[in-house]
Amino acid sequence: MKPGIVIARLASLLVLQQAVFAANPVSYQAGLKDAQAQQRPLLVLVGATWCPGCQTMKQTILPSLERAGGMRDVTFATVDADSDRDVASQLMRGGAIPQLIVFAKTPDGKWHRDQITGQTSADQVKSLIARALAAQKAPIAKPETTTTGAIGN
Repeated sequence: MKPGIVIARLASLLVLQQAVFAANPVSYQAGLKDAQAQQRPLLVLVGATWCPGCQTMKQTILPSLERAGGMRDVTFATVDADSDRDVASQLMRGGAIPQLIVFAKTPDGKWHRDQITGQTSADQVKSLIARALAAQKAPIAKPETTTTGAIGN
């Protein structure tokens, strides 16, 4: 097969993966249920269809991280700040979007919460996930650790 054809097919596959990732978001409740069943942190993107930064996160940053294997240890869910206002308002700290929030259950049964507000890089998302995975393995006595947990728990 010619190199040009191989490159074209790989490019098509990457575009398809991005479309599937963006087109099939998992709801917050389904994500929470899966995260608890799999004992994995829950990564939630709160955004809106009209928000350019949210769309960049949803269609570019997160899919590239997914392809690189950077999201294999978390469950990912999305919340639309417009169509699911109640859940979004309970999750968000402040009114700016996008907000990328991660919840991880610590060994002592408490919930560790961390977040990034605004469009961010894949490296910053990796760091957010790494902190959640570390919190899941060892108790952390920080203000963001709560006993109330993720919404719906």
